[in-house]
Amino acid sequence: MSTSNLIKYQSKNPIQQAFIREFQKKLASILSKMKIDSVADIGCGEGFGLKNLADNKIGNNYIGLDFSKKALKLAKKINPEFGYIHGSIYKTPFKNNEFDLVICSEVLEHLDDPEAAIIELKRISKRYVLISVPYEPWFRIMNFIRGKYLKTWGNHPEHINWWGKTSLRNLLSRHLKIKKHIISIPWQVALCQVSA
Repeated sequence: MSTSNLIKYQSKNPIQQAFIREFQKKLASILSKMKIDSVADIGCGEGFGLKNLADNKIGNNYIGLDFSKKALKLAKKINPEFGYIHGSIYKTPFKNNEFDLVICSEVLEHLDDPEAAIIELKRISKRYVLISVPYEPWFRIMNFIRGKYLKTWGNHPEHINWWGKTSLRNLLSRHLKIKKHIISIPWQVALCQVSA
C-alpha cells in the first residue's frame, strides 16, 4: 500500500477532514457498547484506525499489521503507542481466534484476492470482523467532482475492486454474519460476527 492513507488523514481539505471525522465517529459508535479487549488492525497503515479506537476507549490491547514497511515506519513515529508487525493479510502470524475484534479498513479494494483475505480475517477473530471499503459508485463520483483521477473517471489508481452495498454484502455473507452495515459517504462499513 502506498502513502495515500497518510495523505488522506493529513489532508488540509476541510471537506475531506469532515468526511474522515464522520467516518471515525460512526465506526466508534458501532463498537462503543461492545465488550472488546483485543484488537488487530490488518492493513493498519500509519495507525490512525487504532488511534481512533483507543481515543474512544474501544479495546485495551492493540496490534497493527501492514505489508508496507514504509507505512509501519511512519506508524511508529505518528502513533507510537501501539505494536506493529510487518506481514501479509493473506497469512498473518496470529493464532486462530486470537482477537475479539479484527479491523480491515480501506484494504480489500487493493487486493488481488479479497475473499482469501476475508477468510484469514475470520480465522484470527473469535468474535467480530469490521470491514470498510469505498462505497461505489459514490467514491468515484466524488473524486471526479473534485477533479481527482480524471483519466480513470474518479477511480483511485490503486483500487482494483469495487463494491456497492449489495455486492459487499454478498461477498461478506459467504463467510461472516453481517450484524450492521452502514454508509458513511464515501465509505461503507460492515460489522460482522464470526459464526460458531
